[in-house]
Amino acid sequence: MSQTASVTPGALWTGRGLSALIVLFMIFDGVIKLPPLDVVTQTMVQLGWPADPDVSRMLGIIGLVSTALYAVPRTSVLGAVLLTAYLGGAIATHARLGSPLFSHTLFGVYLGLILWCGLFLRNPGVRSLIPFSR
Repeated sequence: MSQTASVTPGALWTGRGLSALIVLFMIFDGVIKLPPLDVVTQTMVQLGWPADPDVSRMLGIIGLVSTALYAVPRTSVLGAVLLTAYLGGAIATHARLGSPLFSHTLFGVYLGLILWCGLFLRNPGVRSLIPFSR
């Protein structure tokens, strides 16, 4: 890995845009879980989680901390790994319930692909680890 993977301005801004979409979505997802909203509690029960506001608050905090780590360039890879794990839990929850495949179960996969594509395009270190061309 002696070559430095450079990032063109177009790739950098595309990566930032994709990452911004993920950050905005995850901020919304985390913030609505913090107060004891009835809609969040009802949805958690439908997904097989307890109707405990502390559980949704804990998930919101985990999502927000992971998102903050992803948004900061120095810790973005750690944040991406943690968000991937978080999304994996959502995928597993929907798979266990037999939710519709393409709209619900794979939604976390779609978010994960956008997340990692954004990081790949904006981070030369990730580009050097995953070389698509020589």
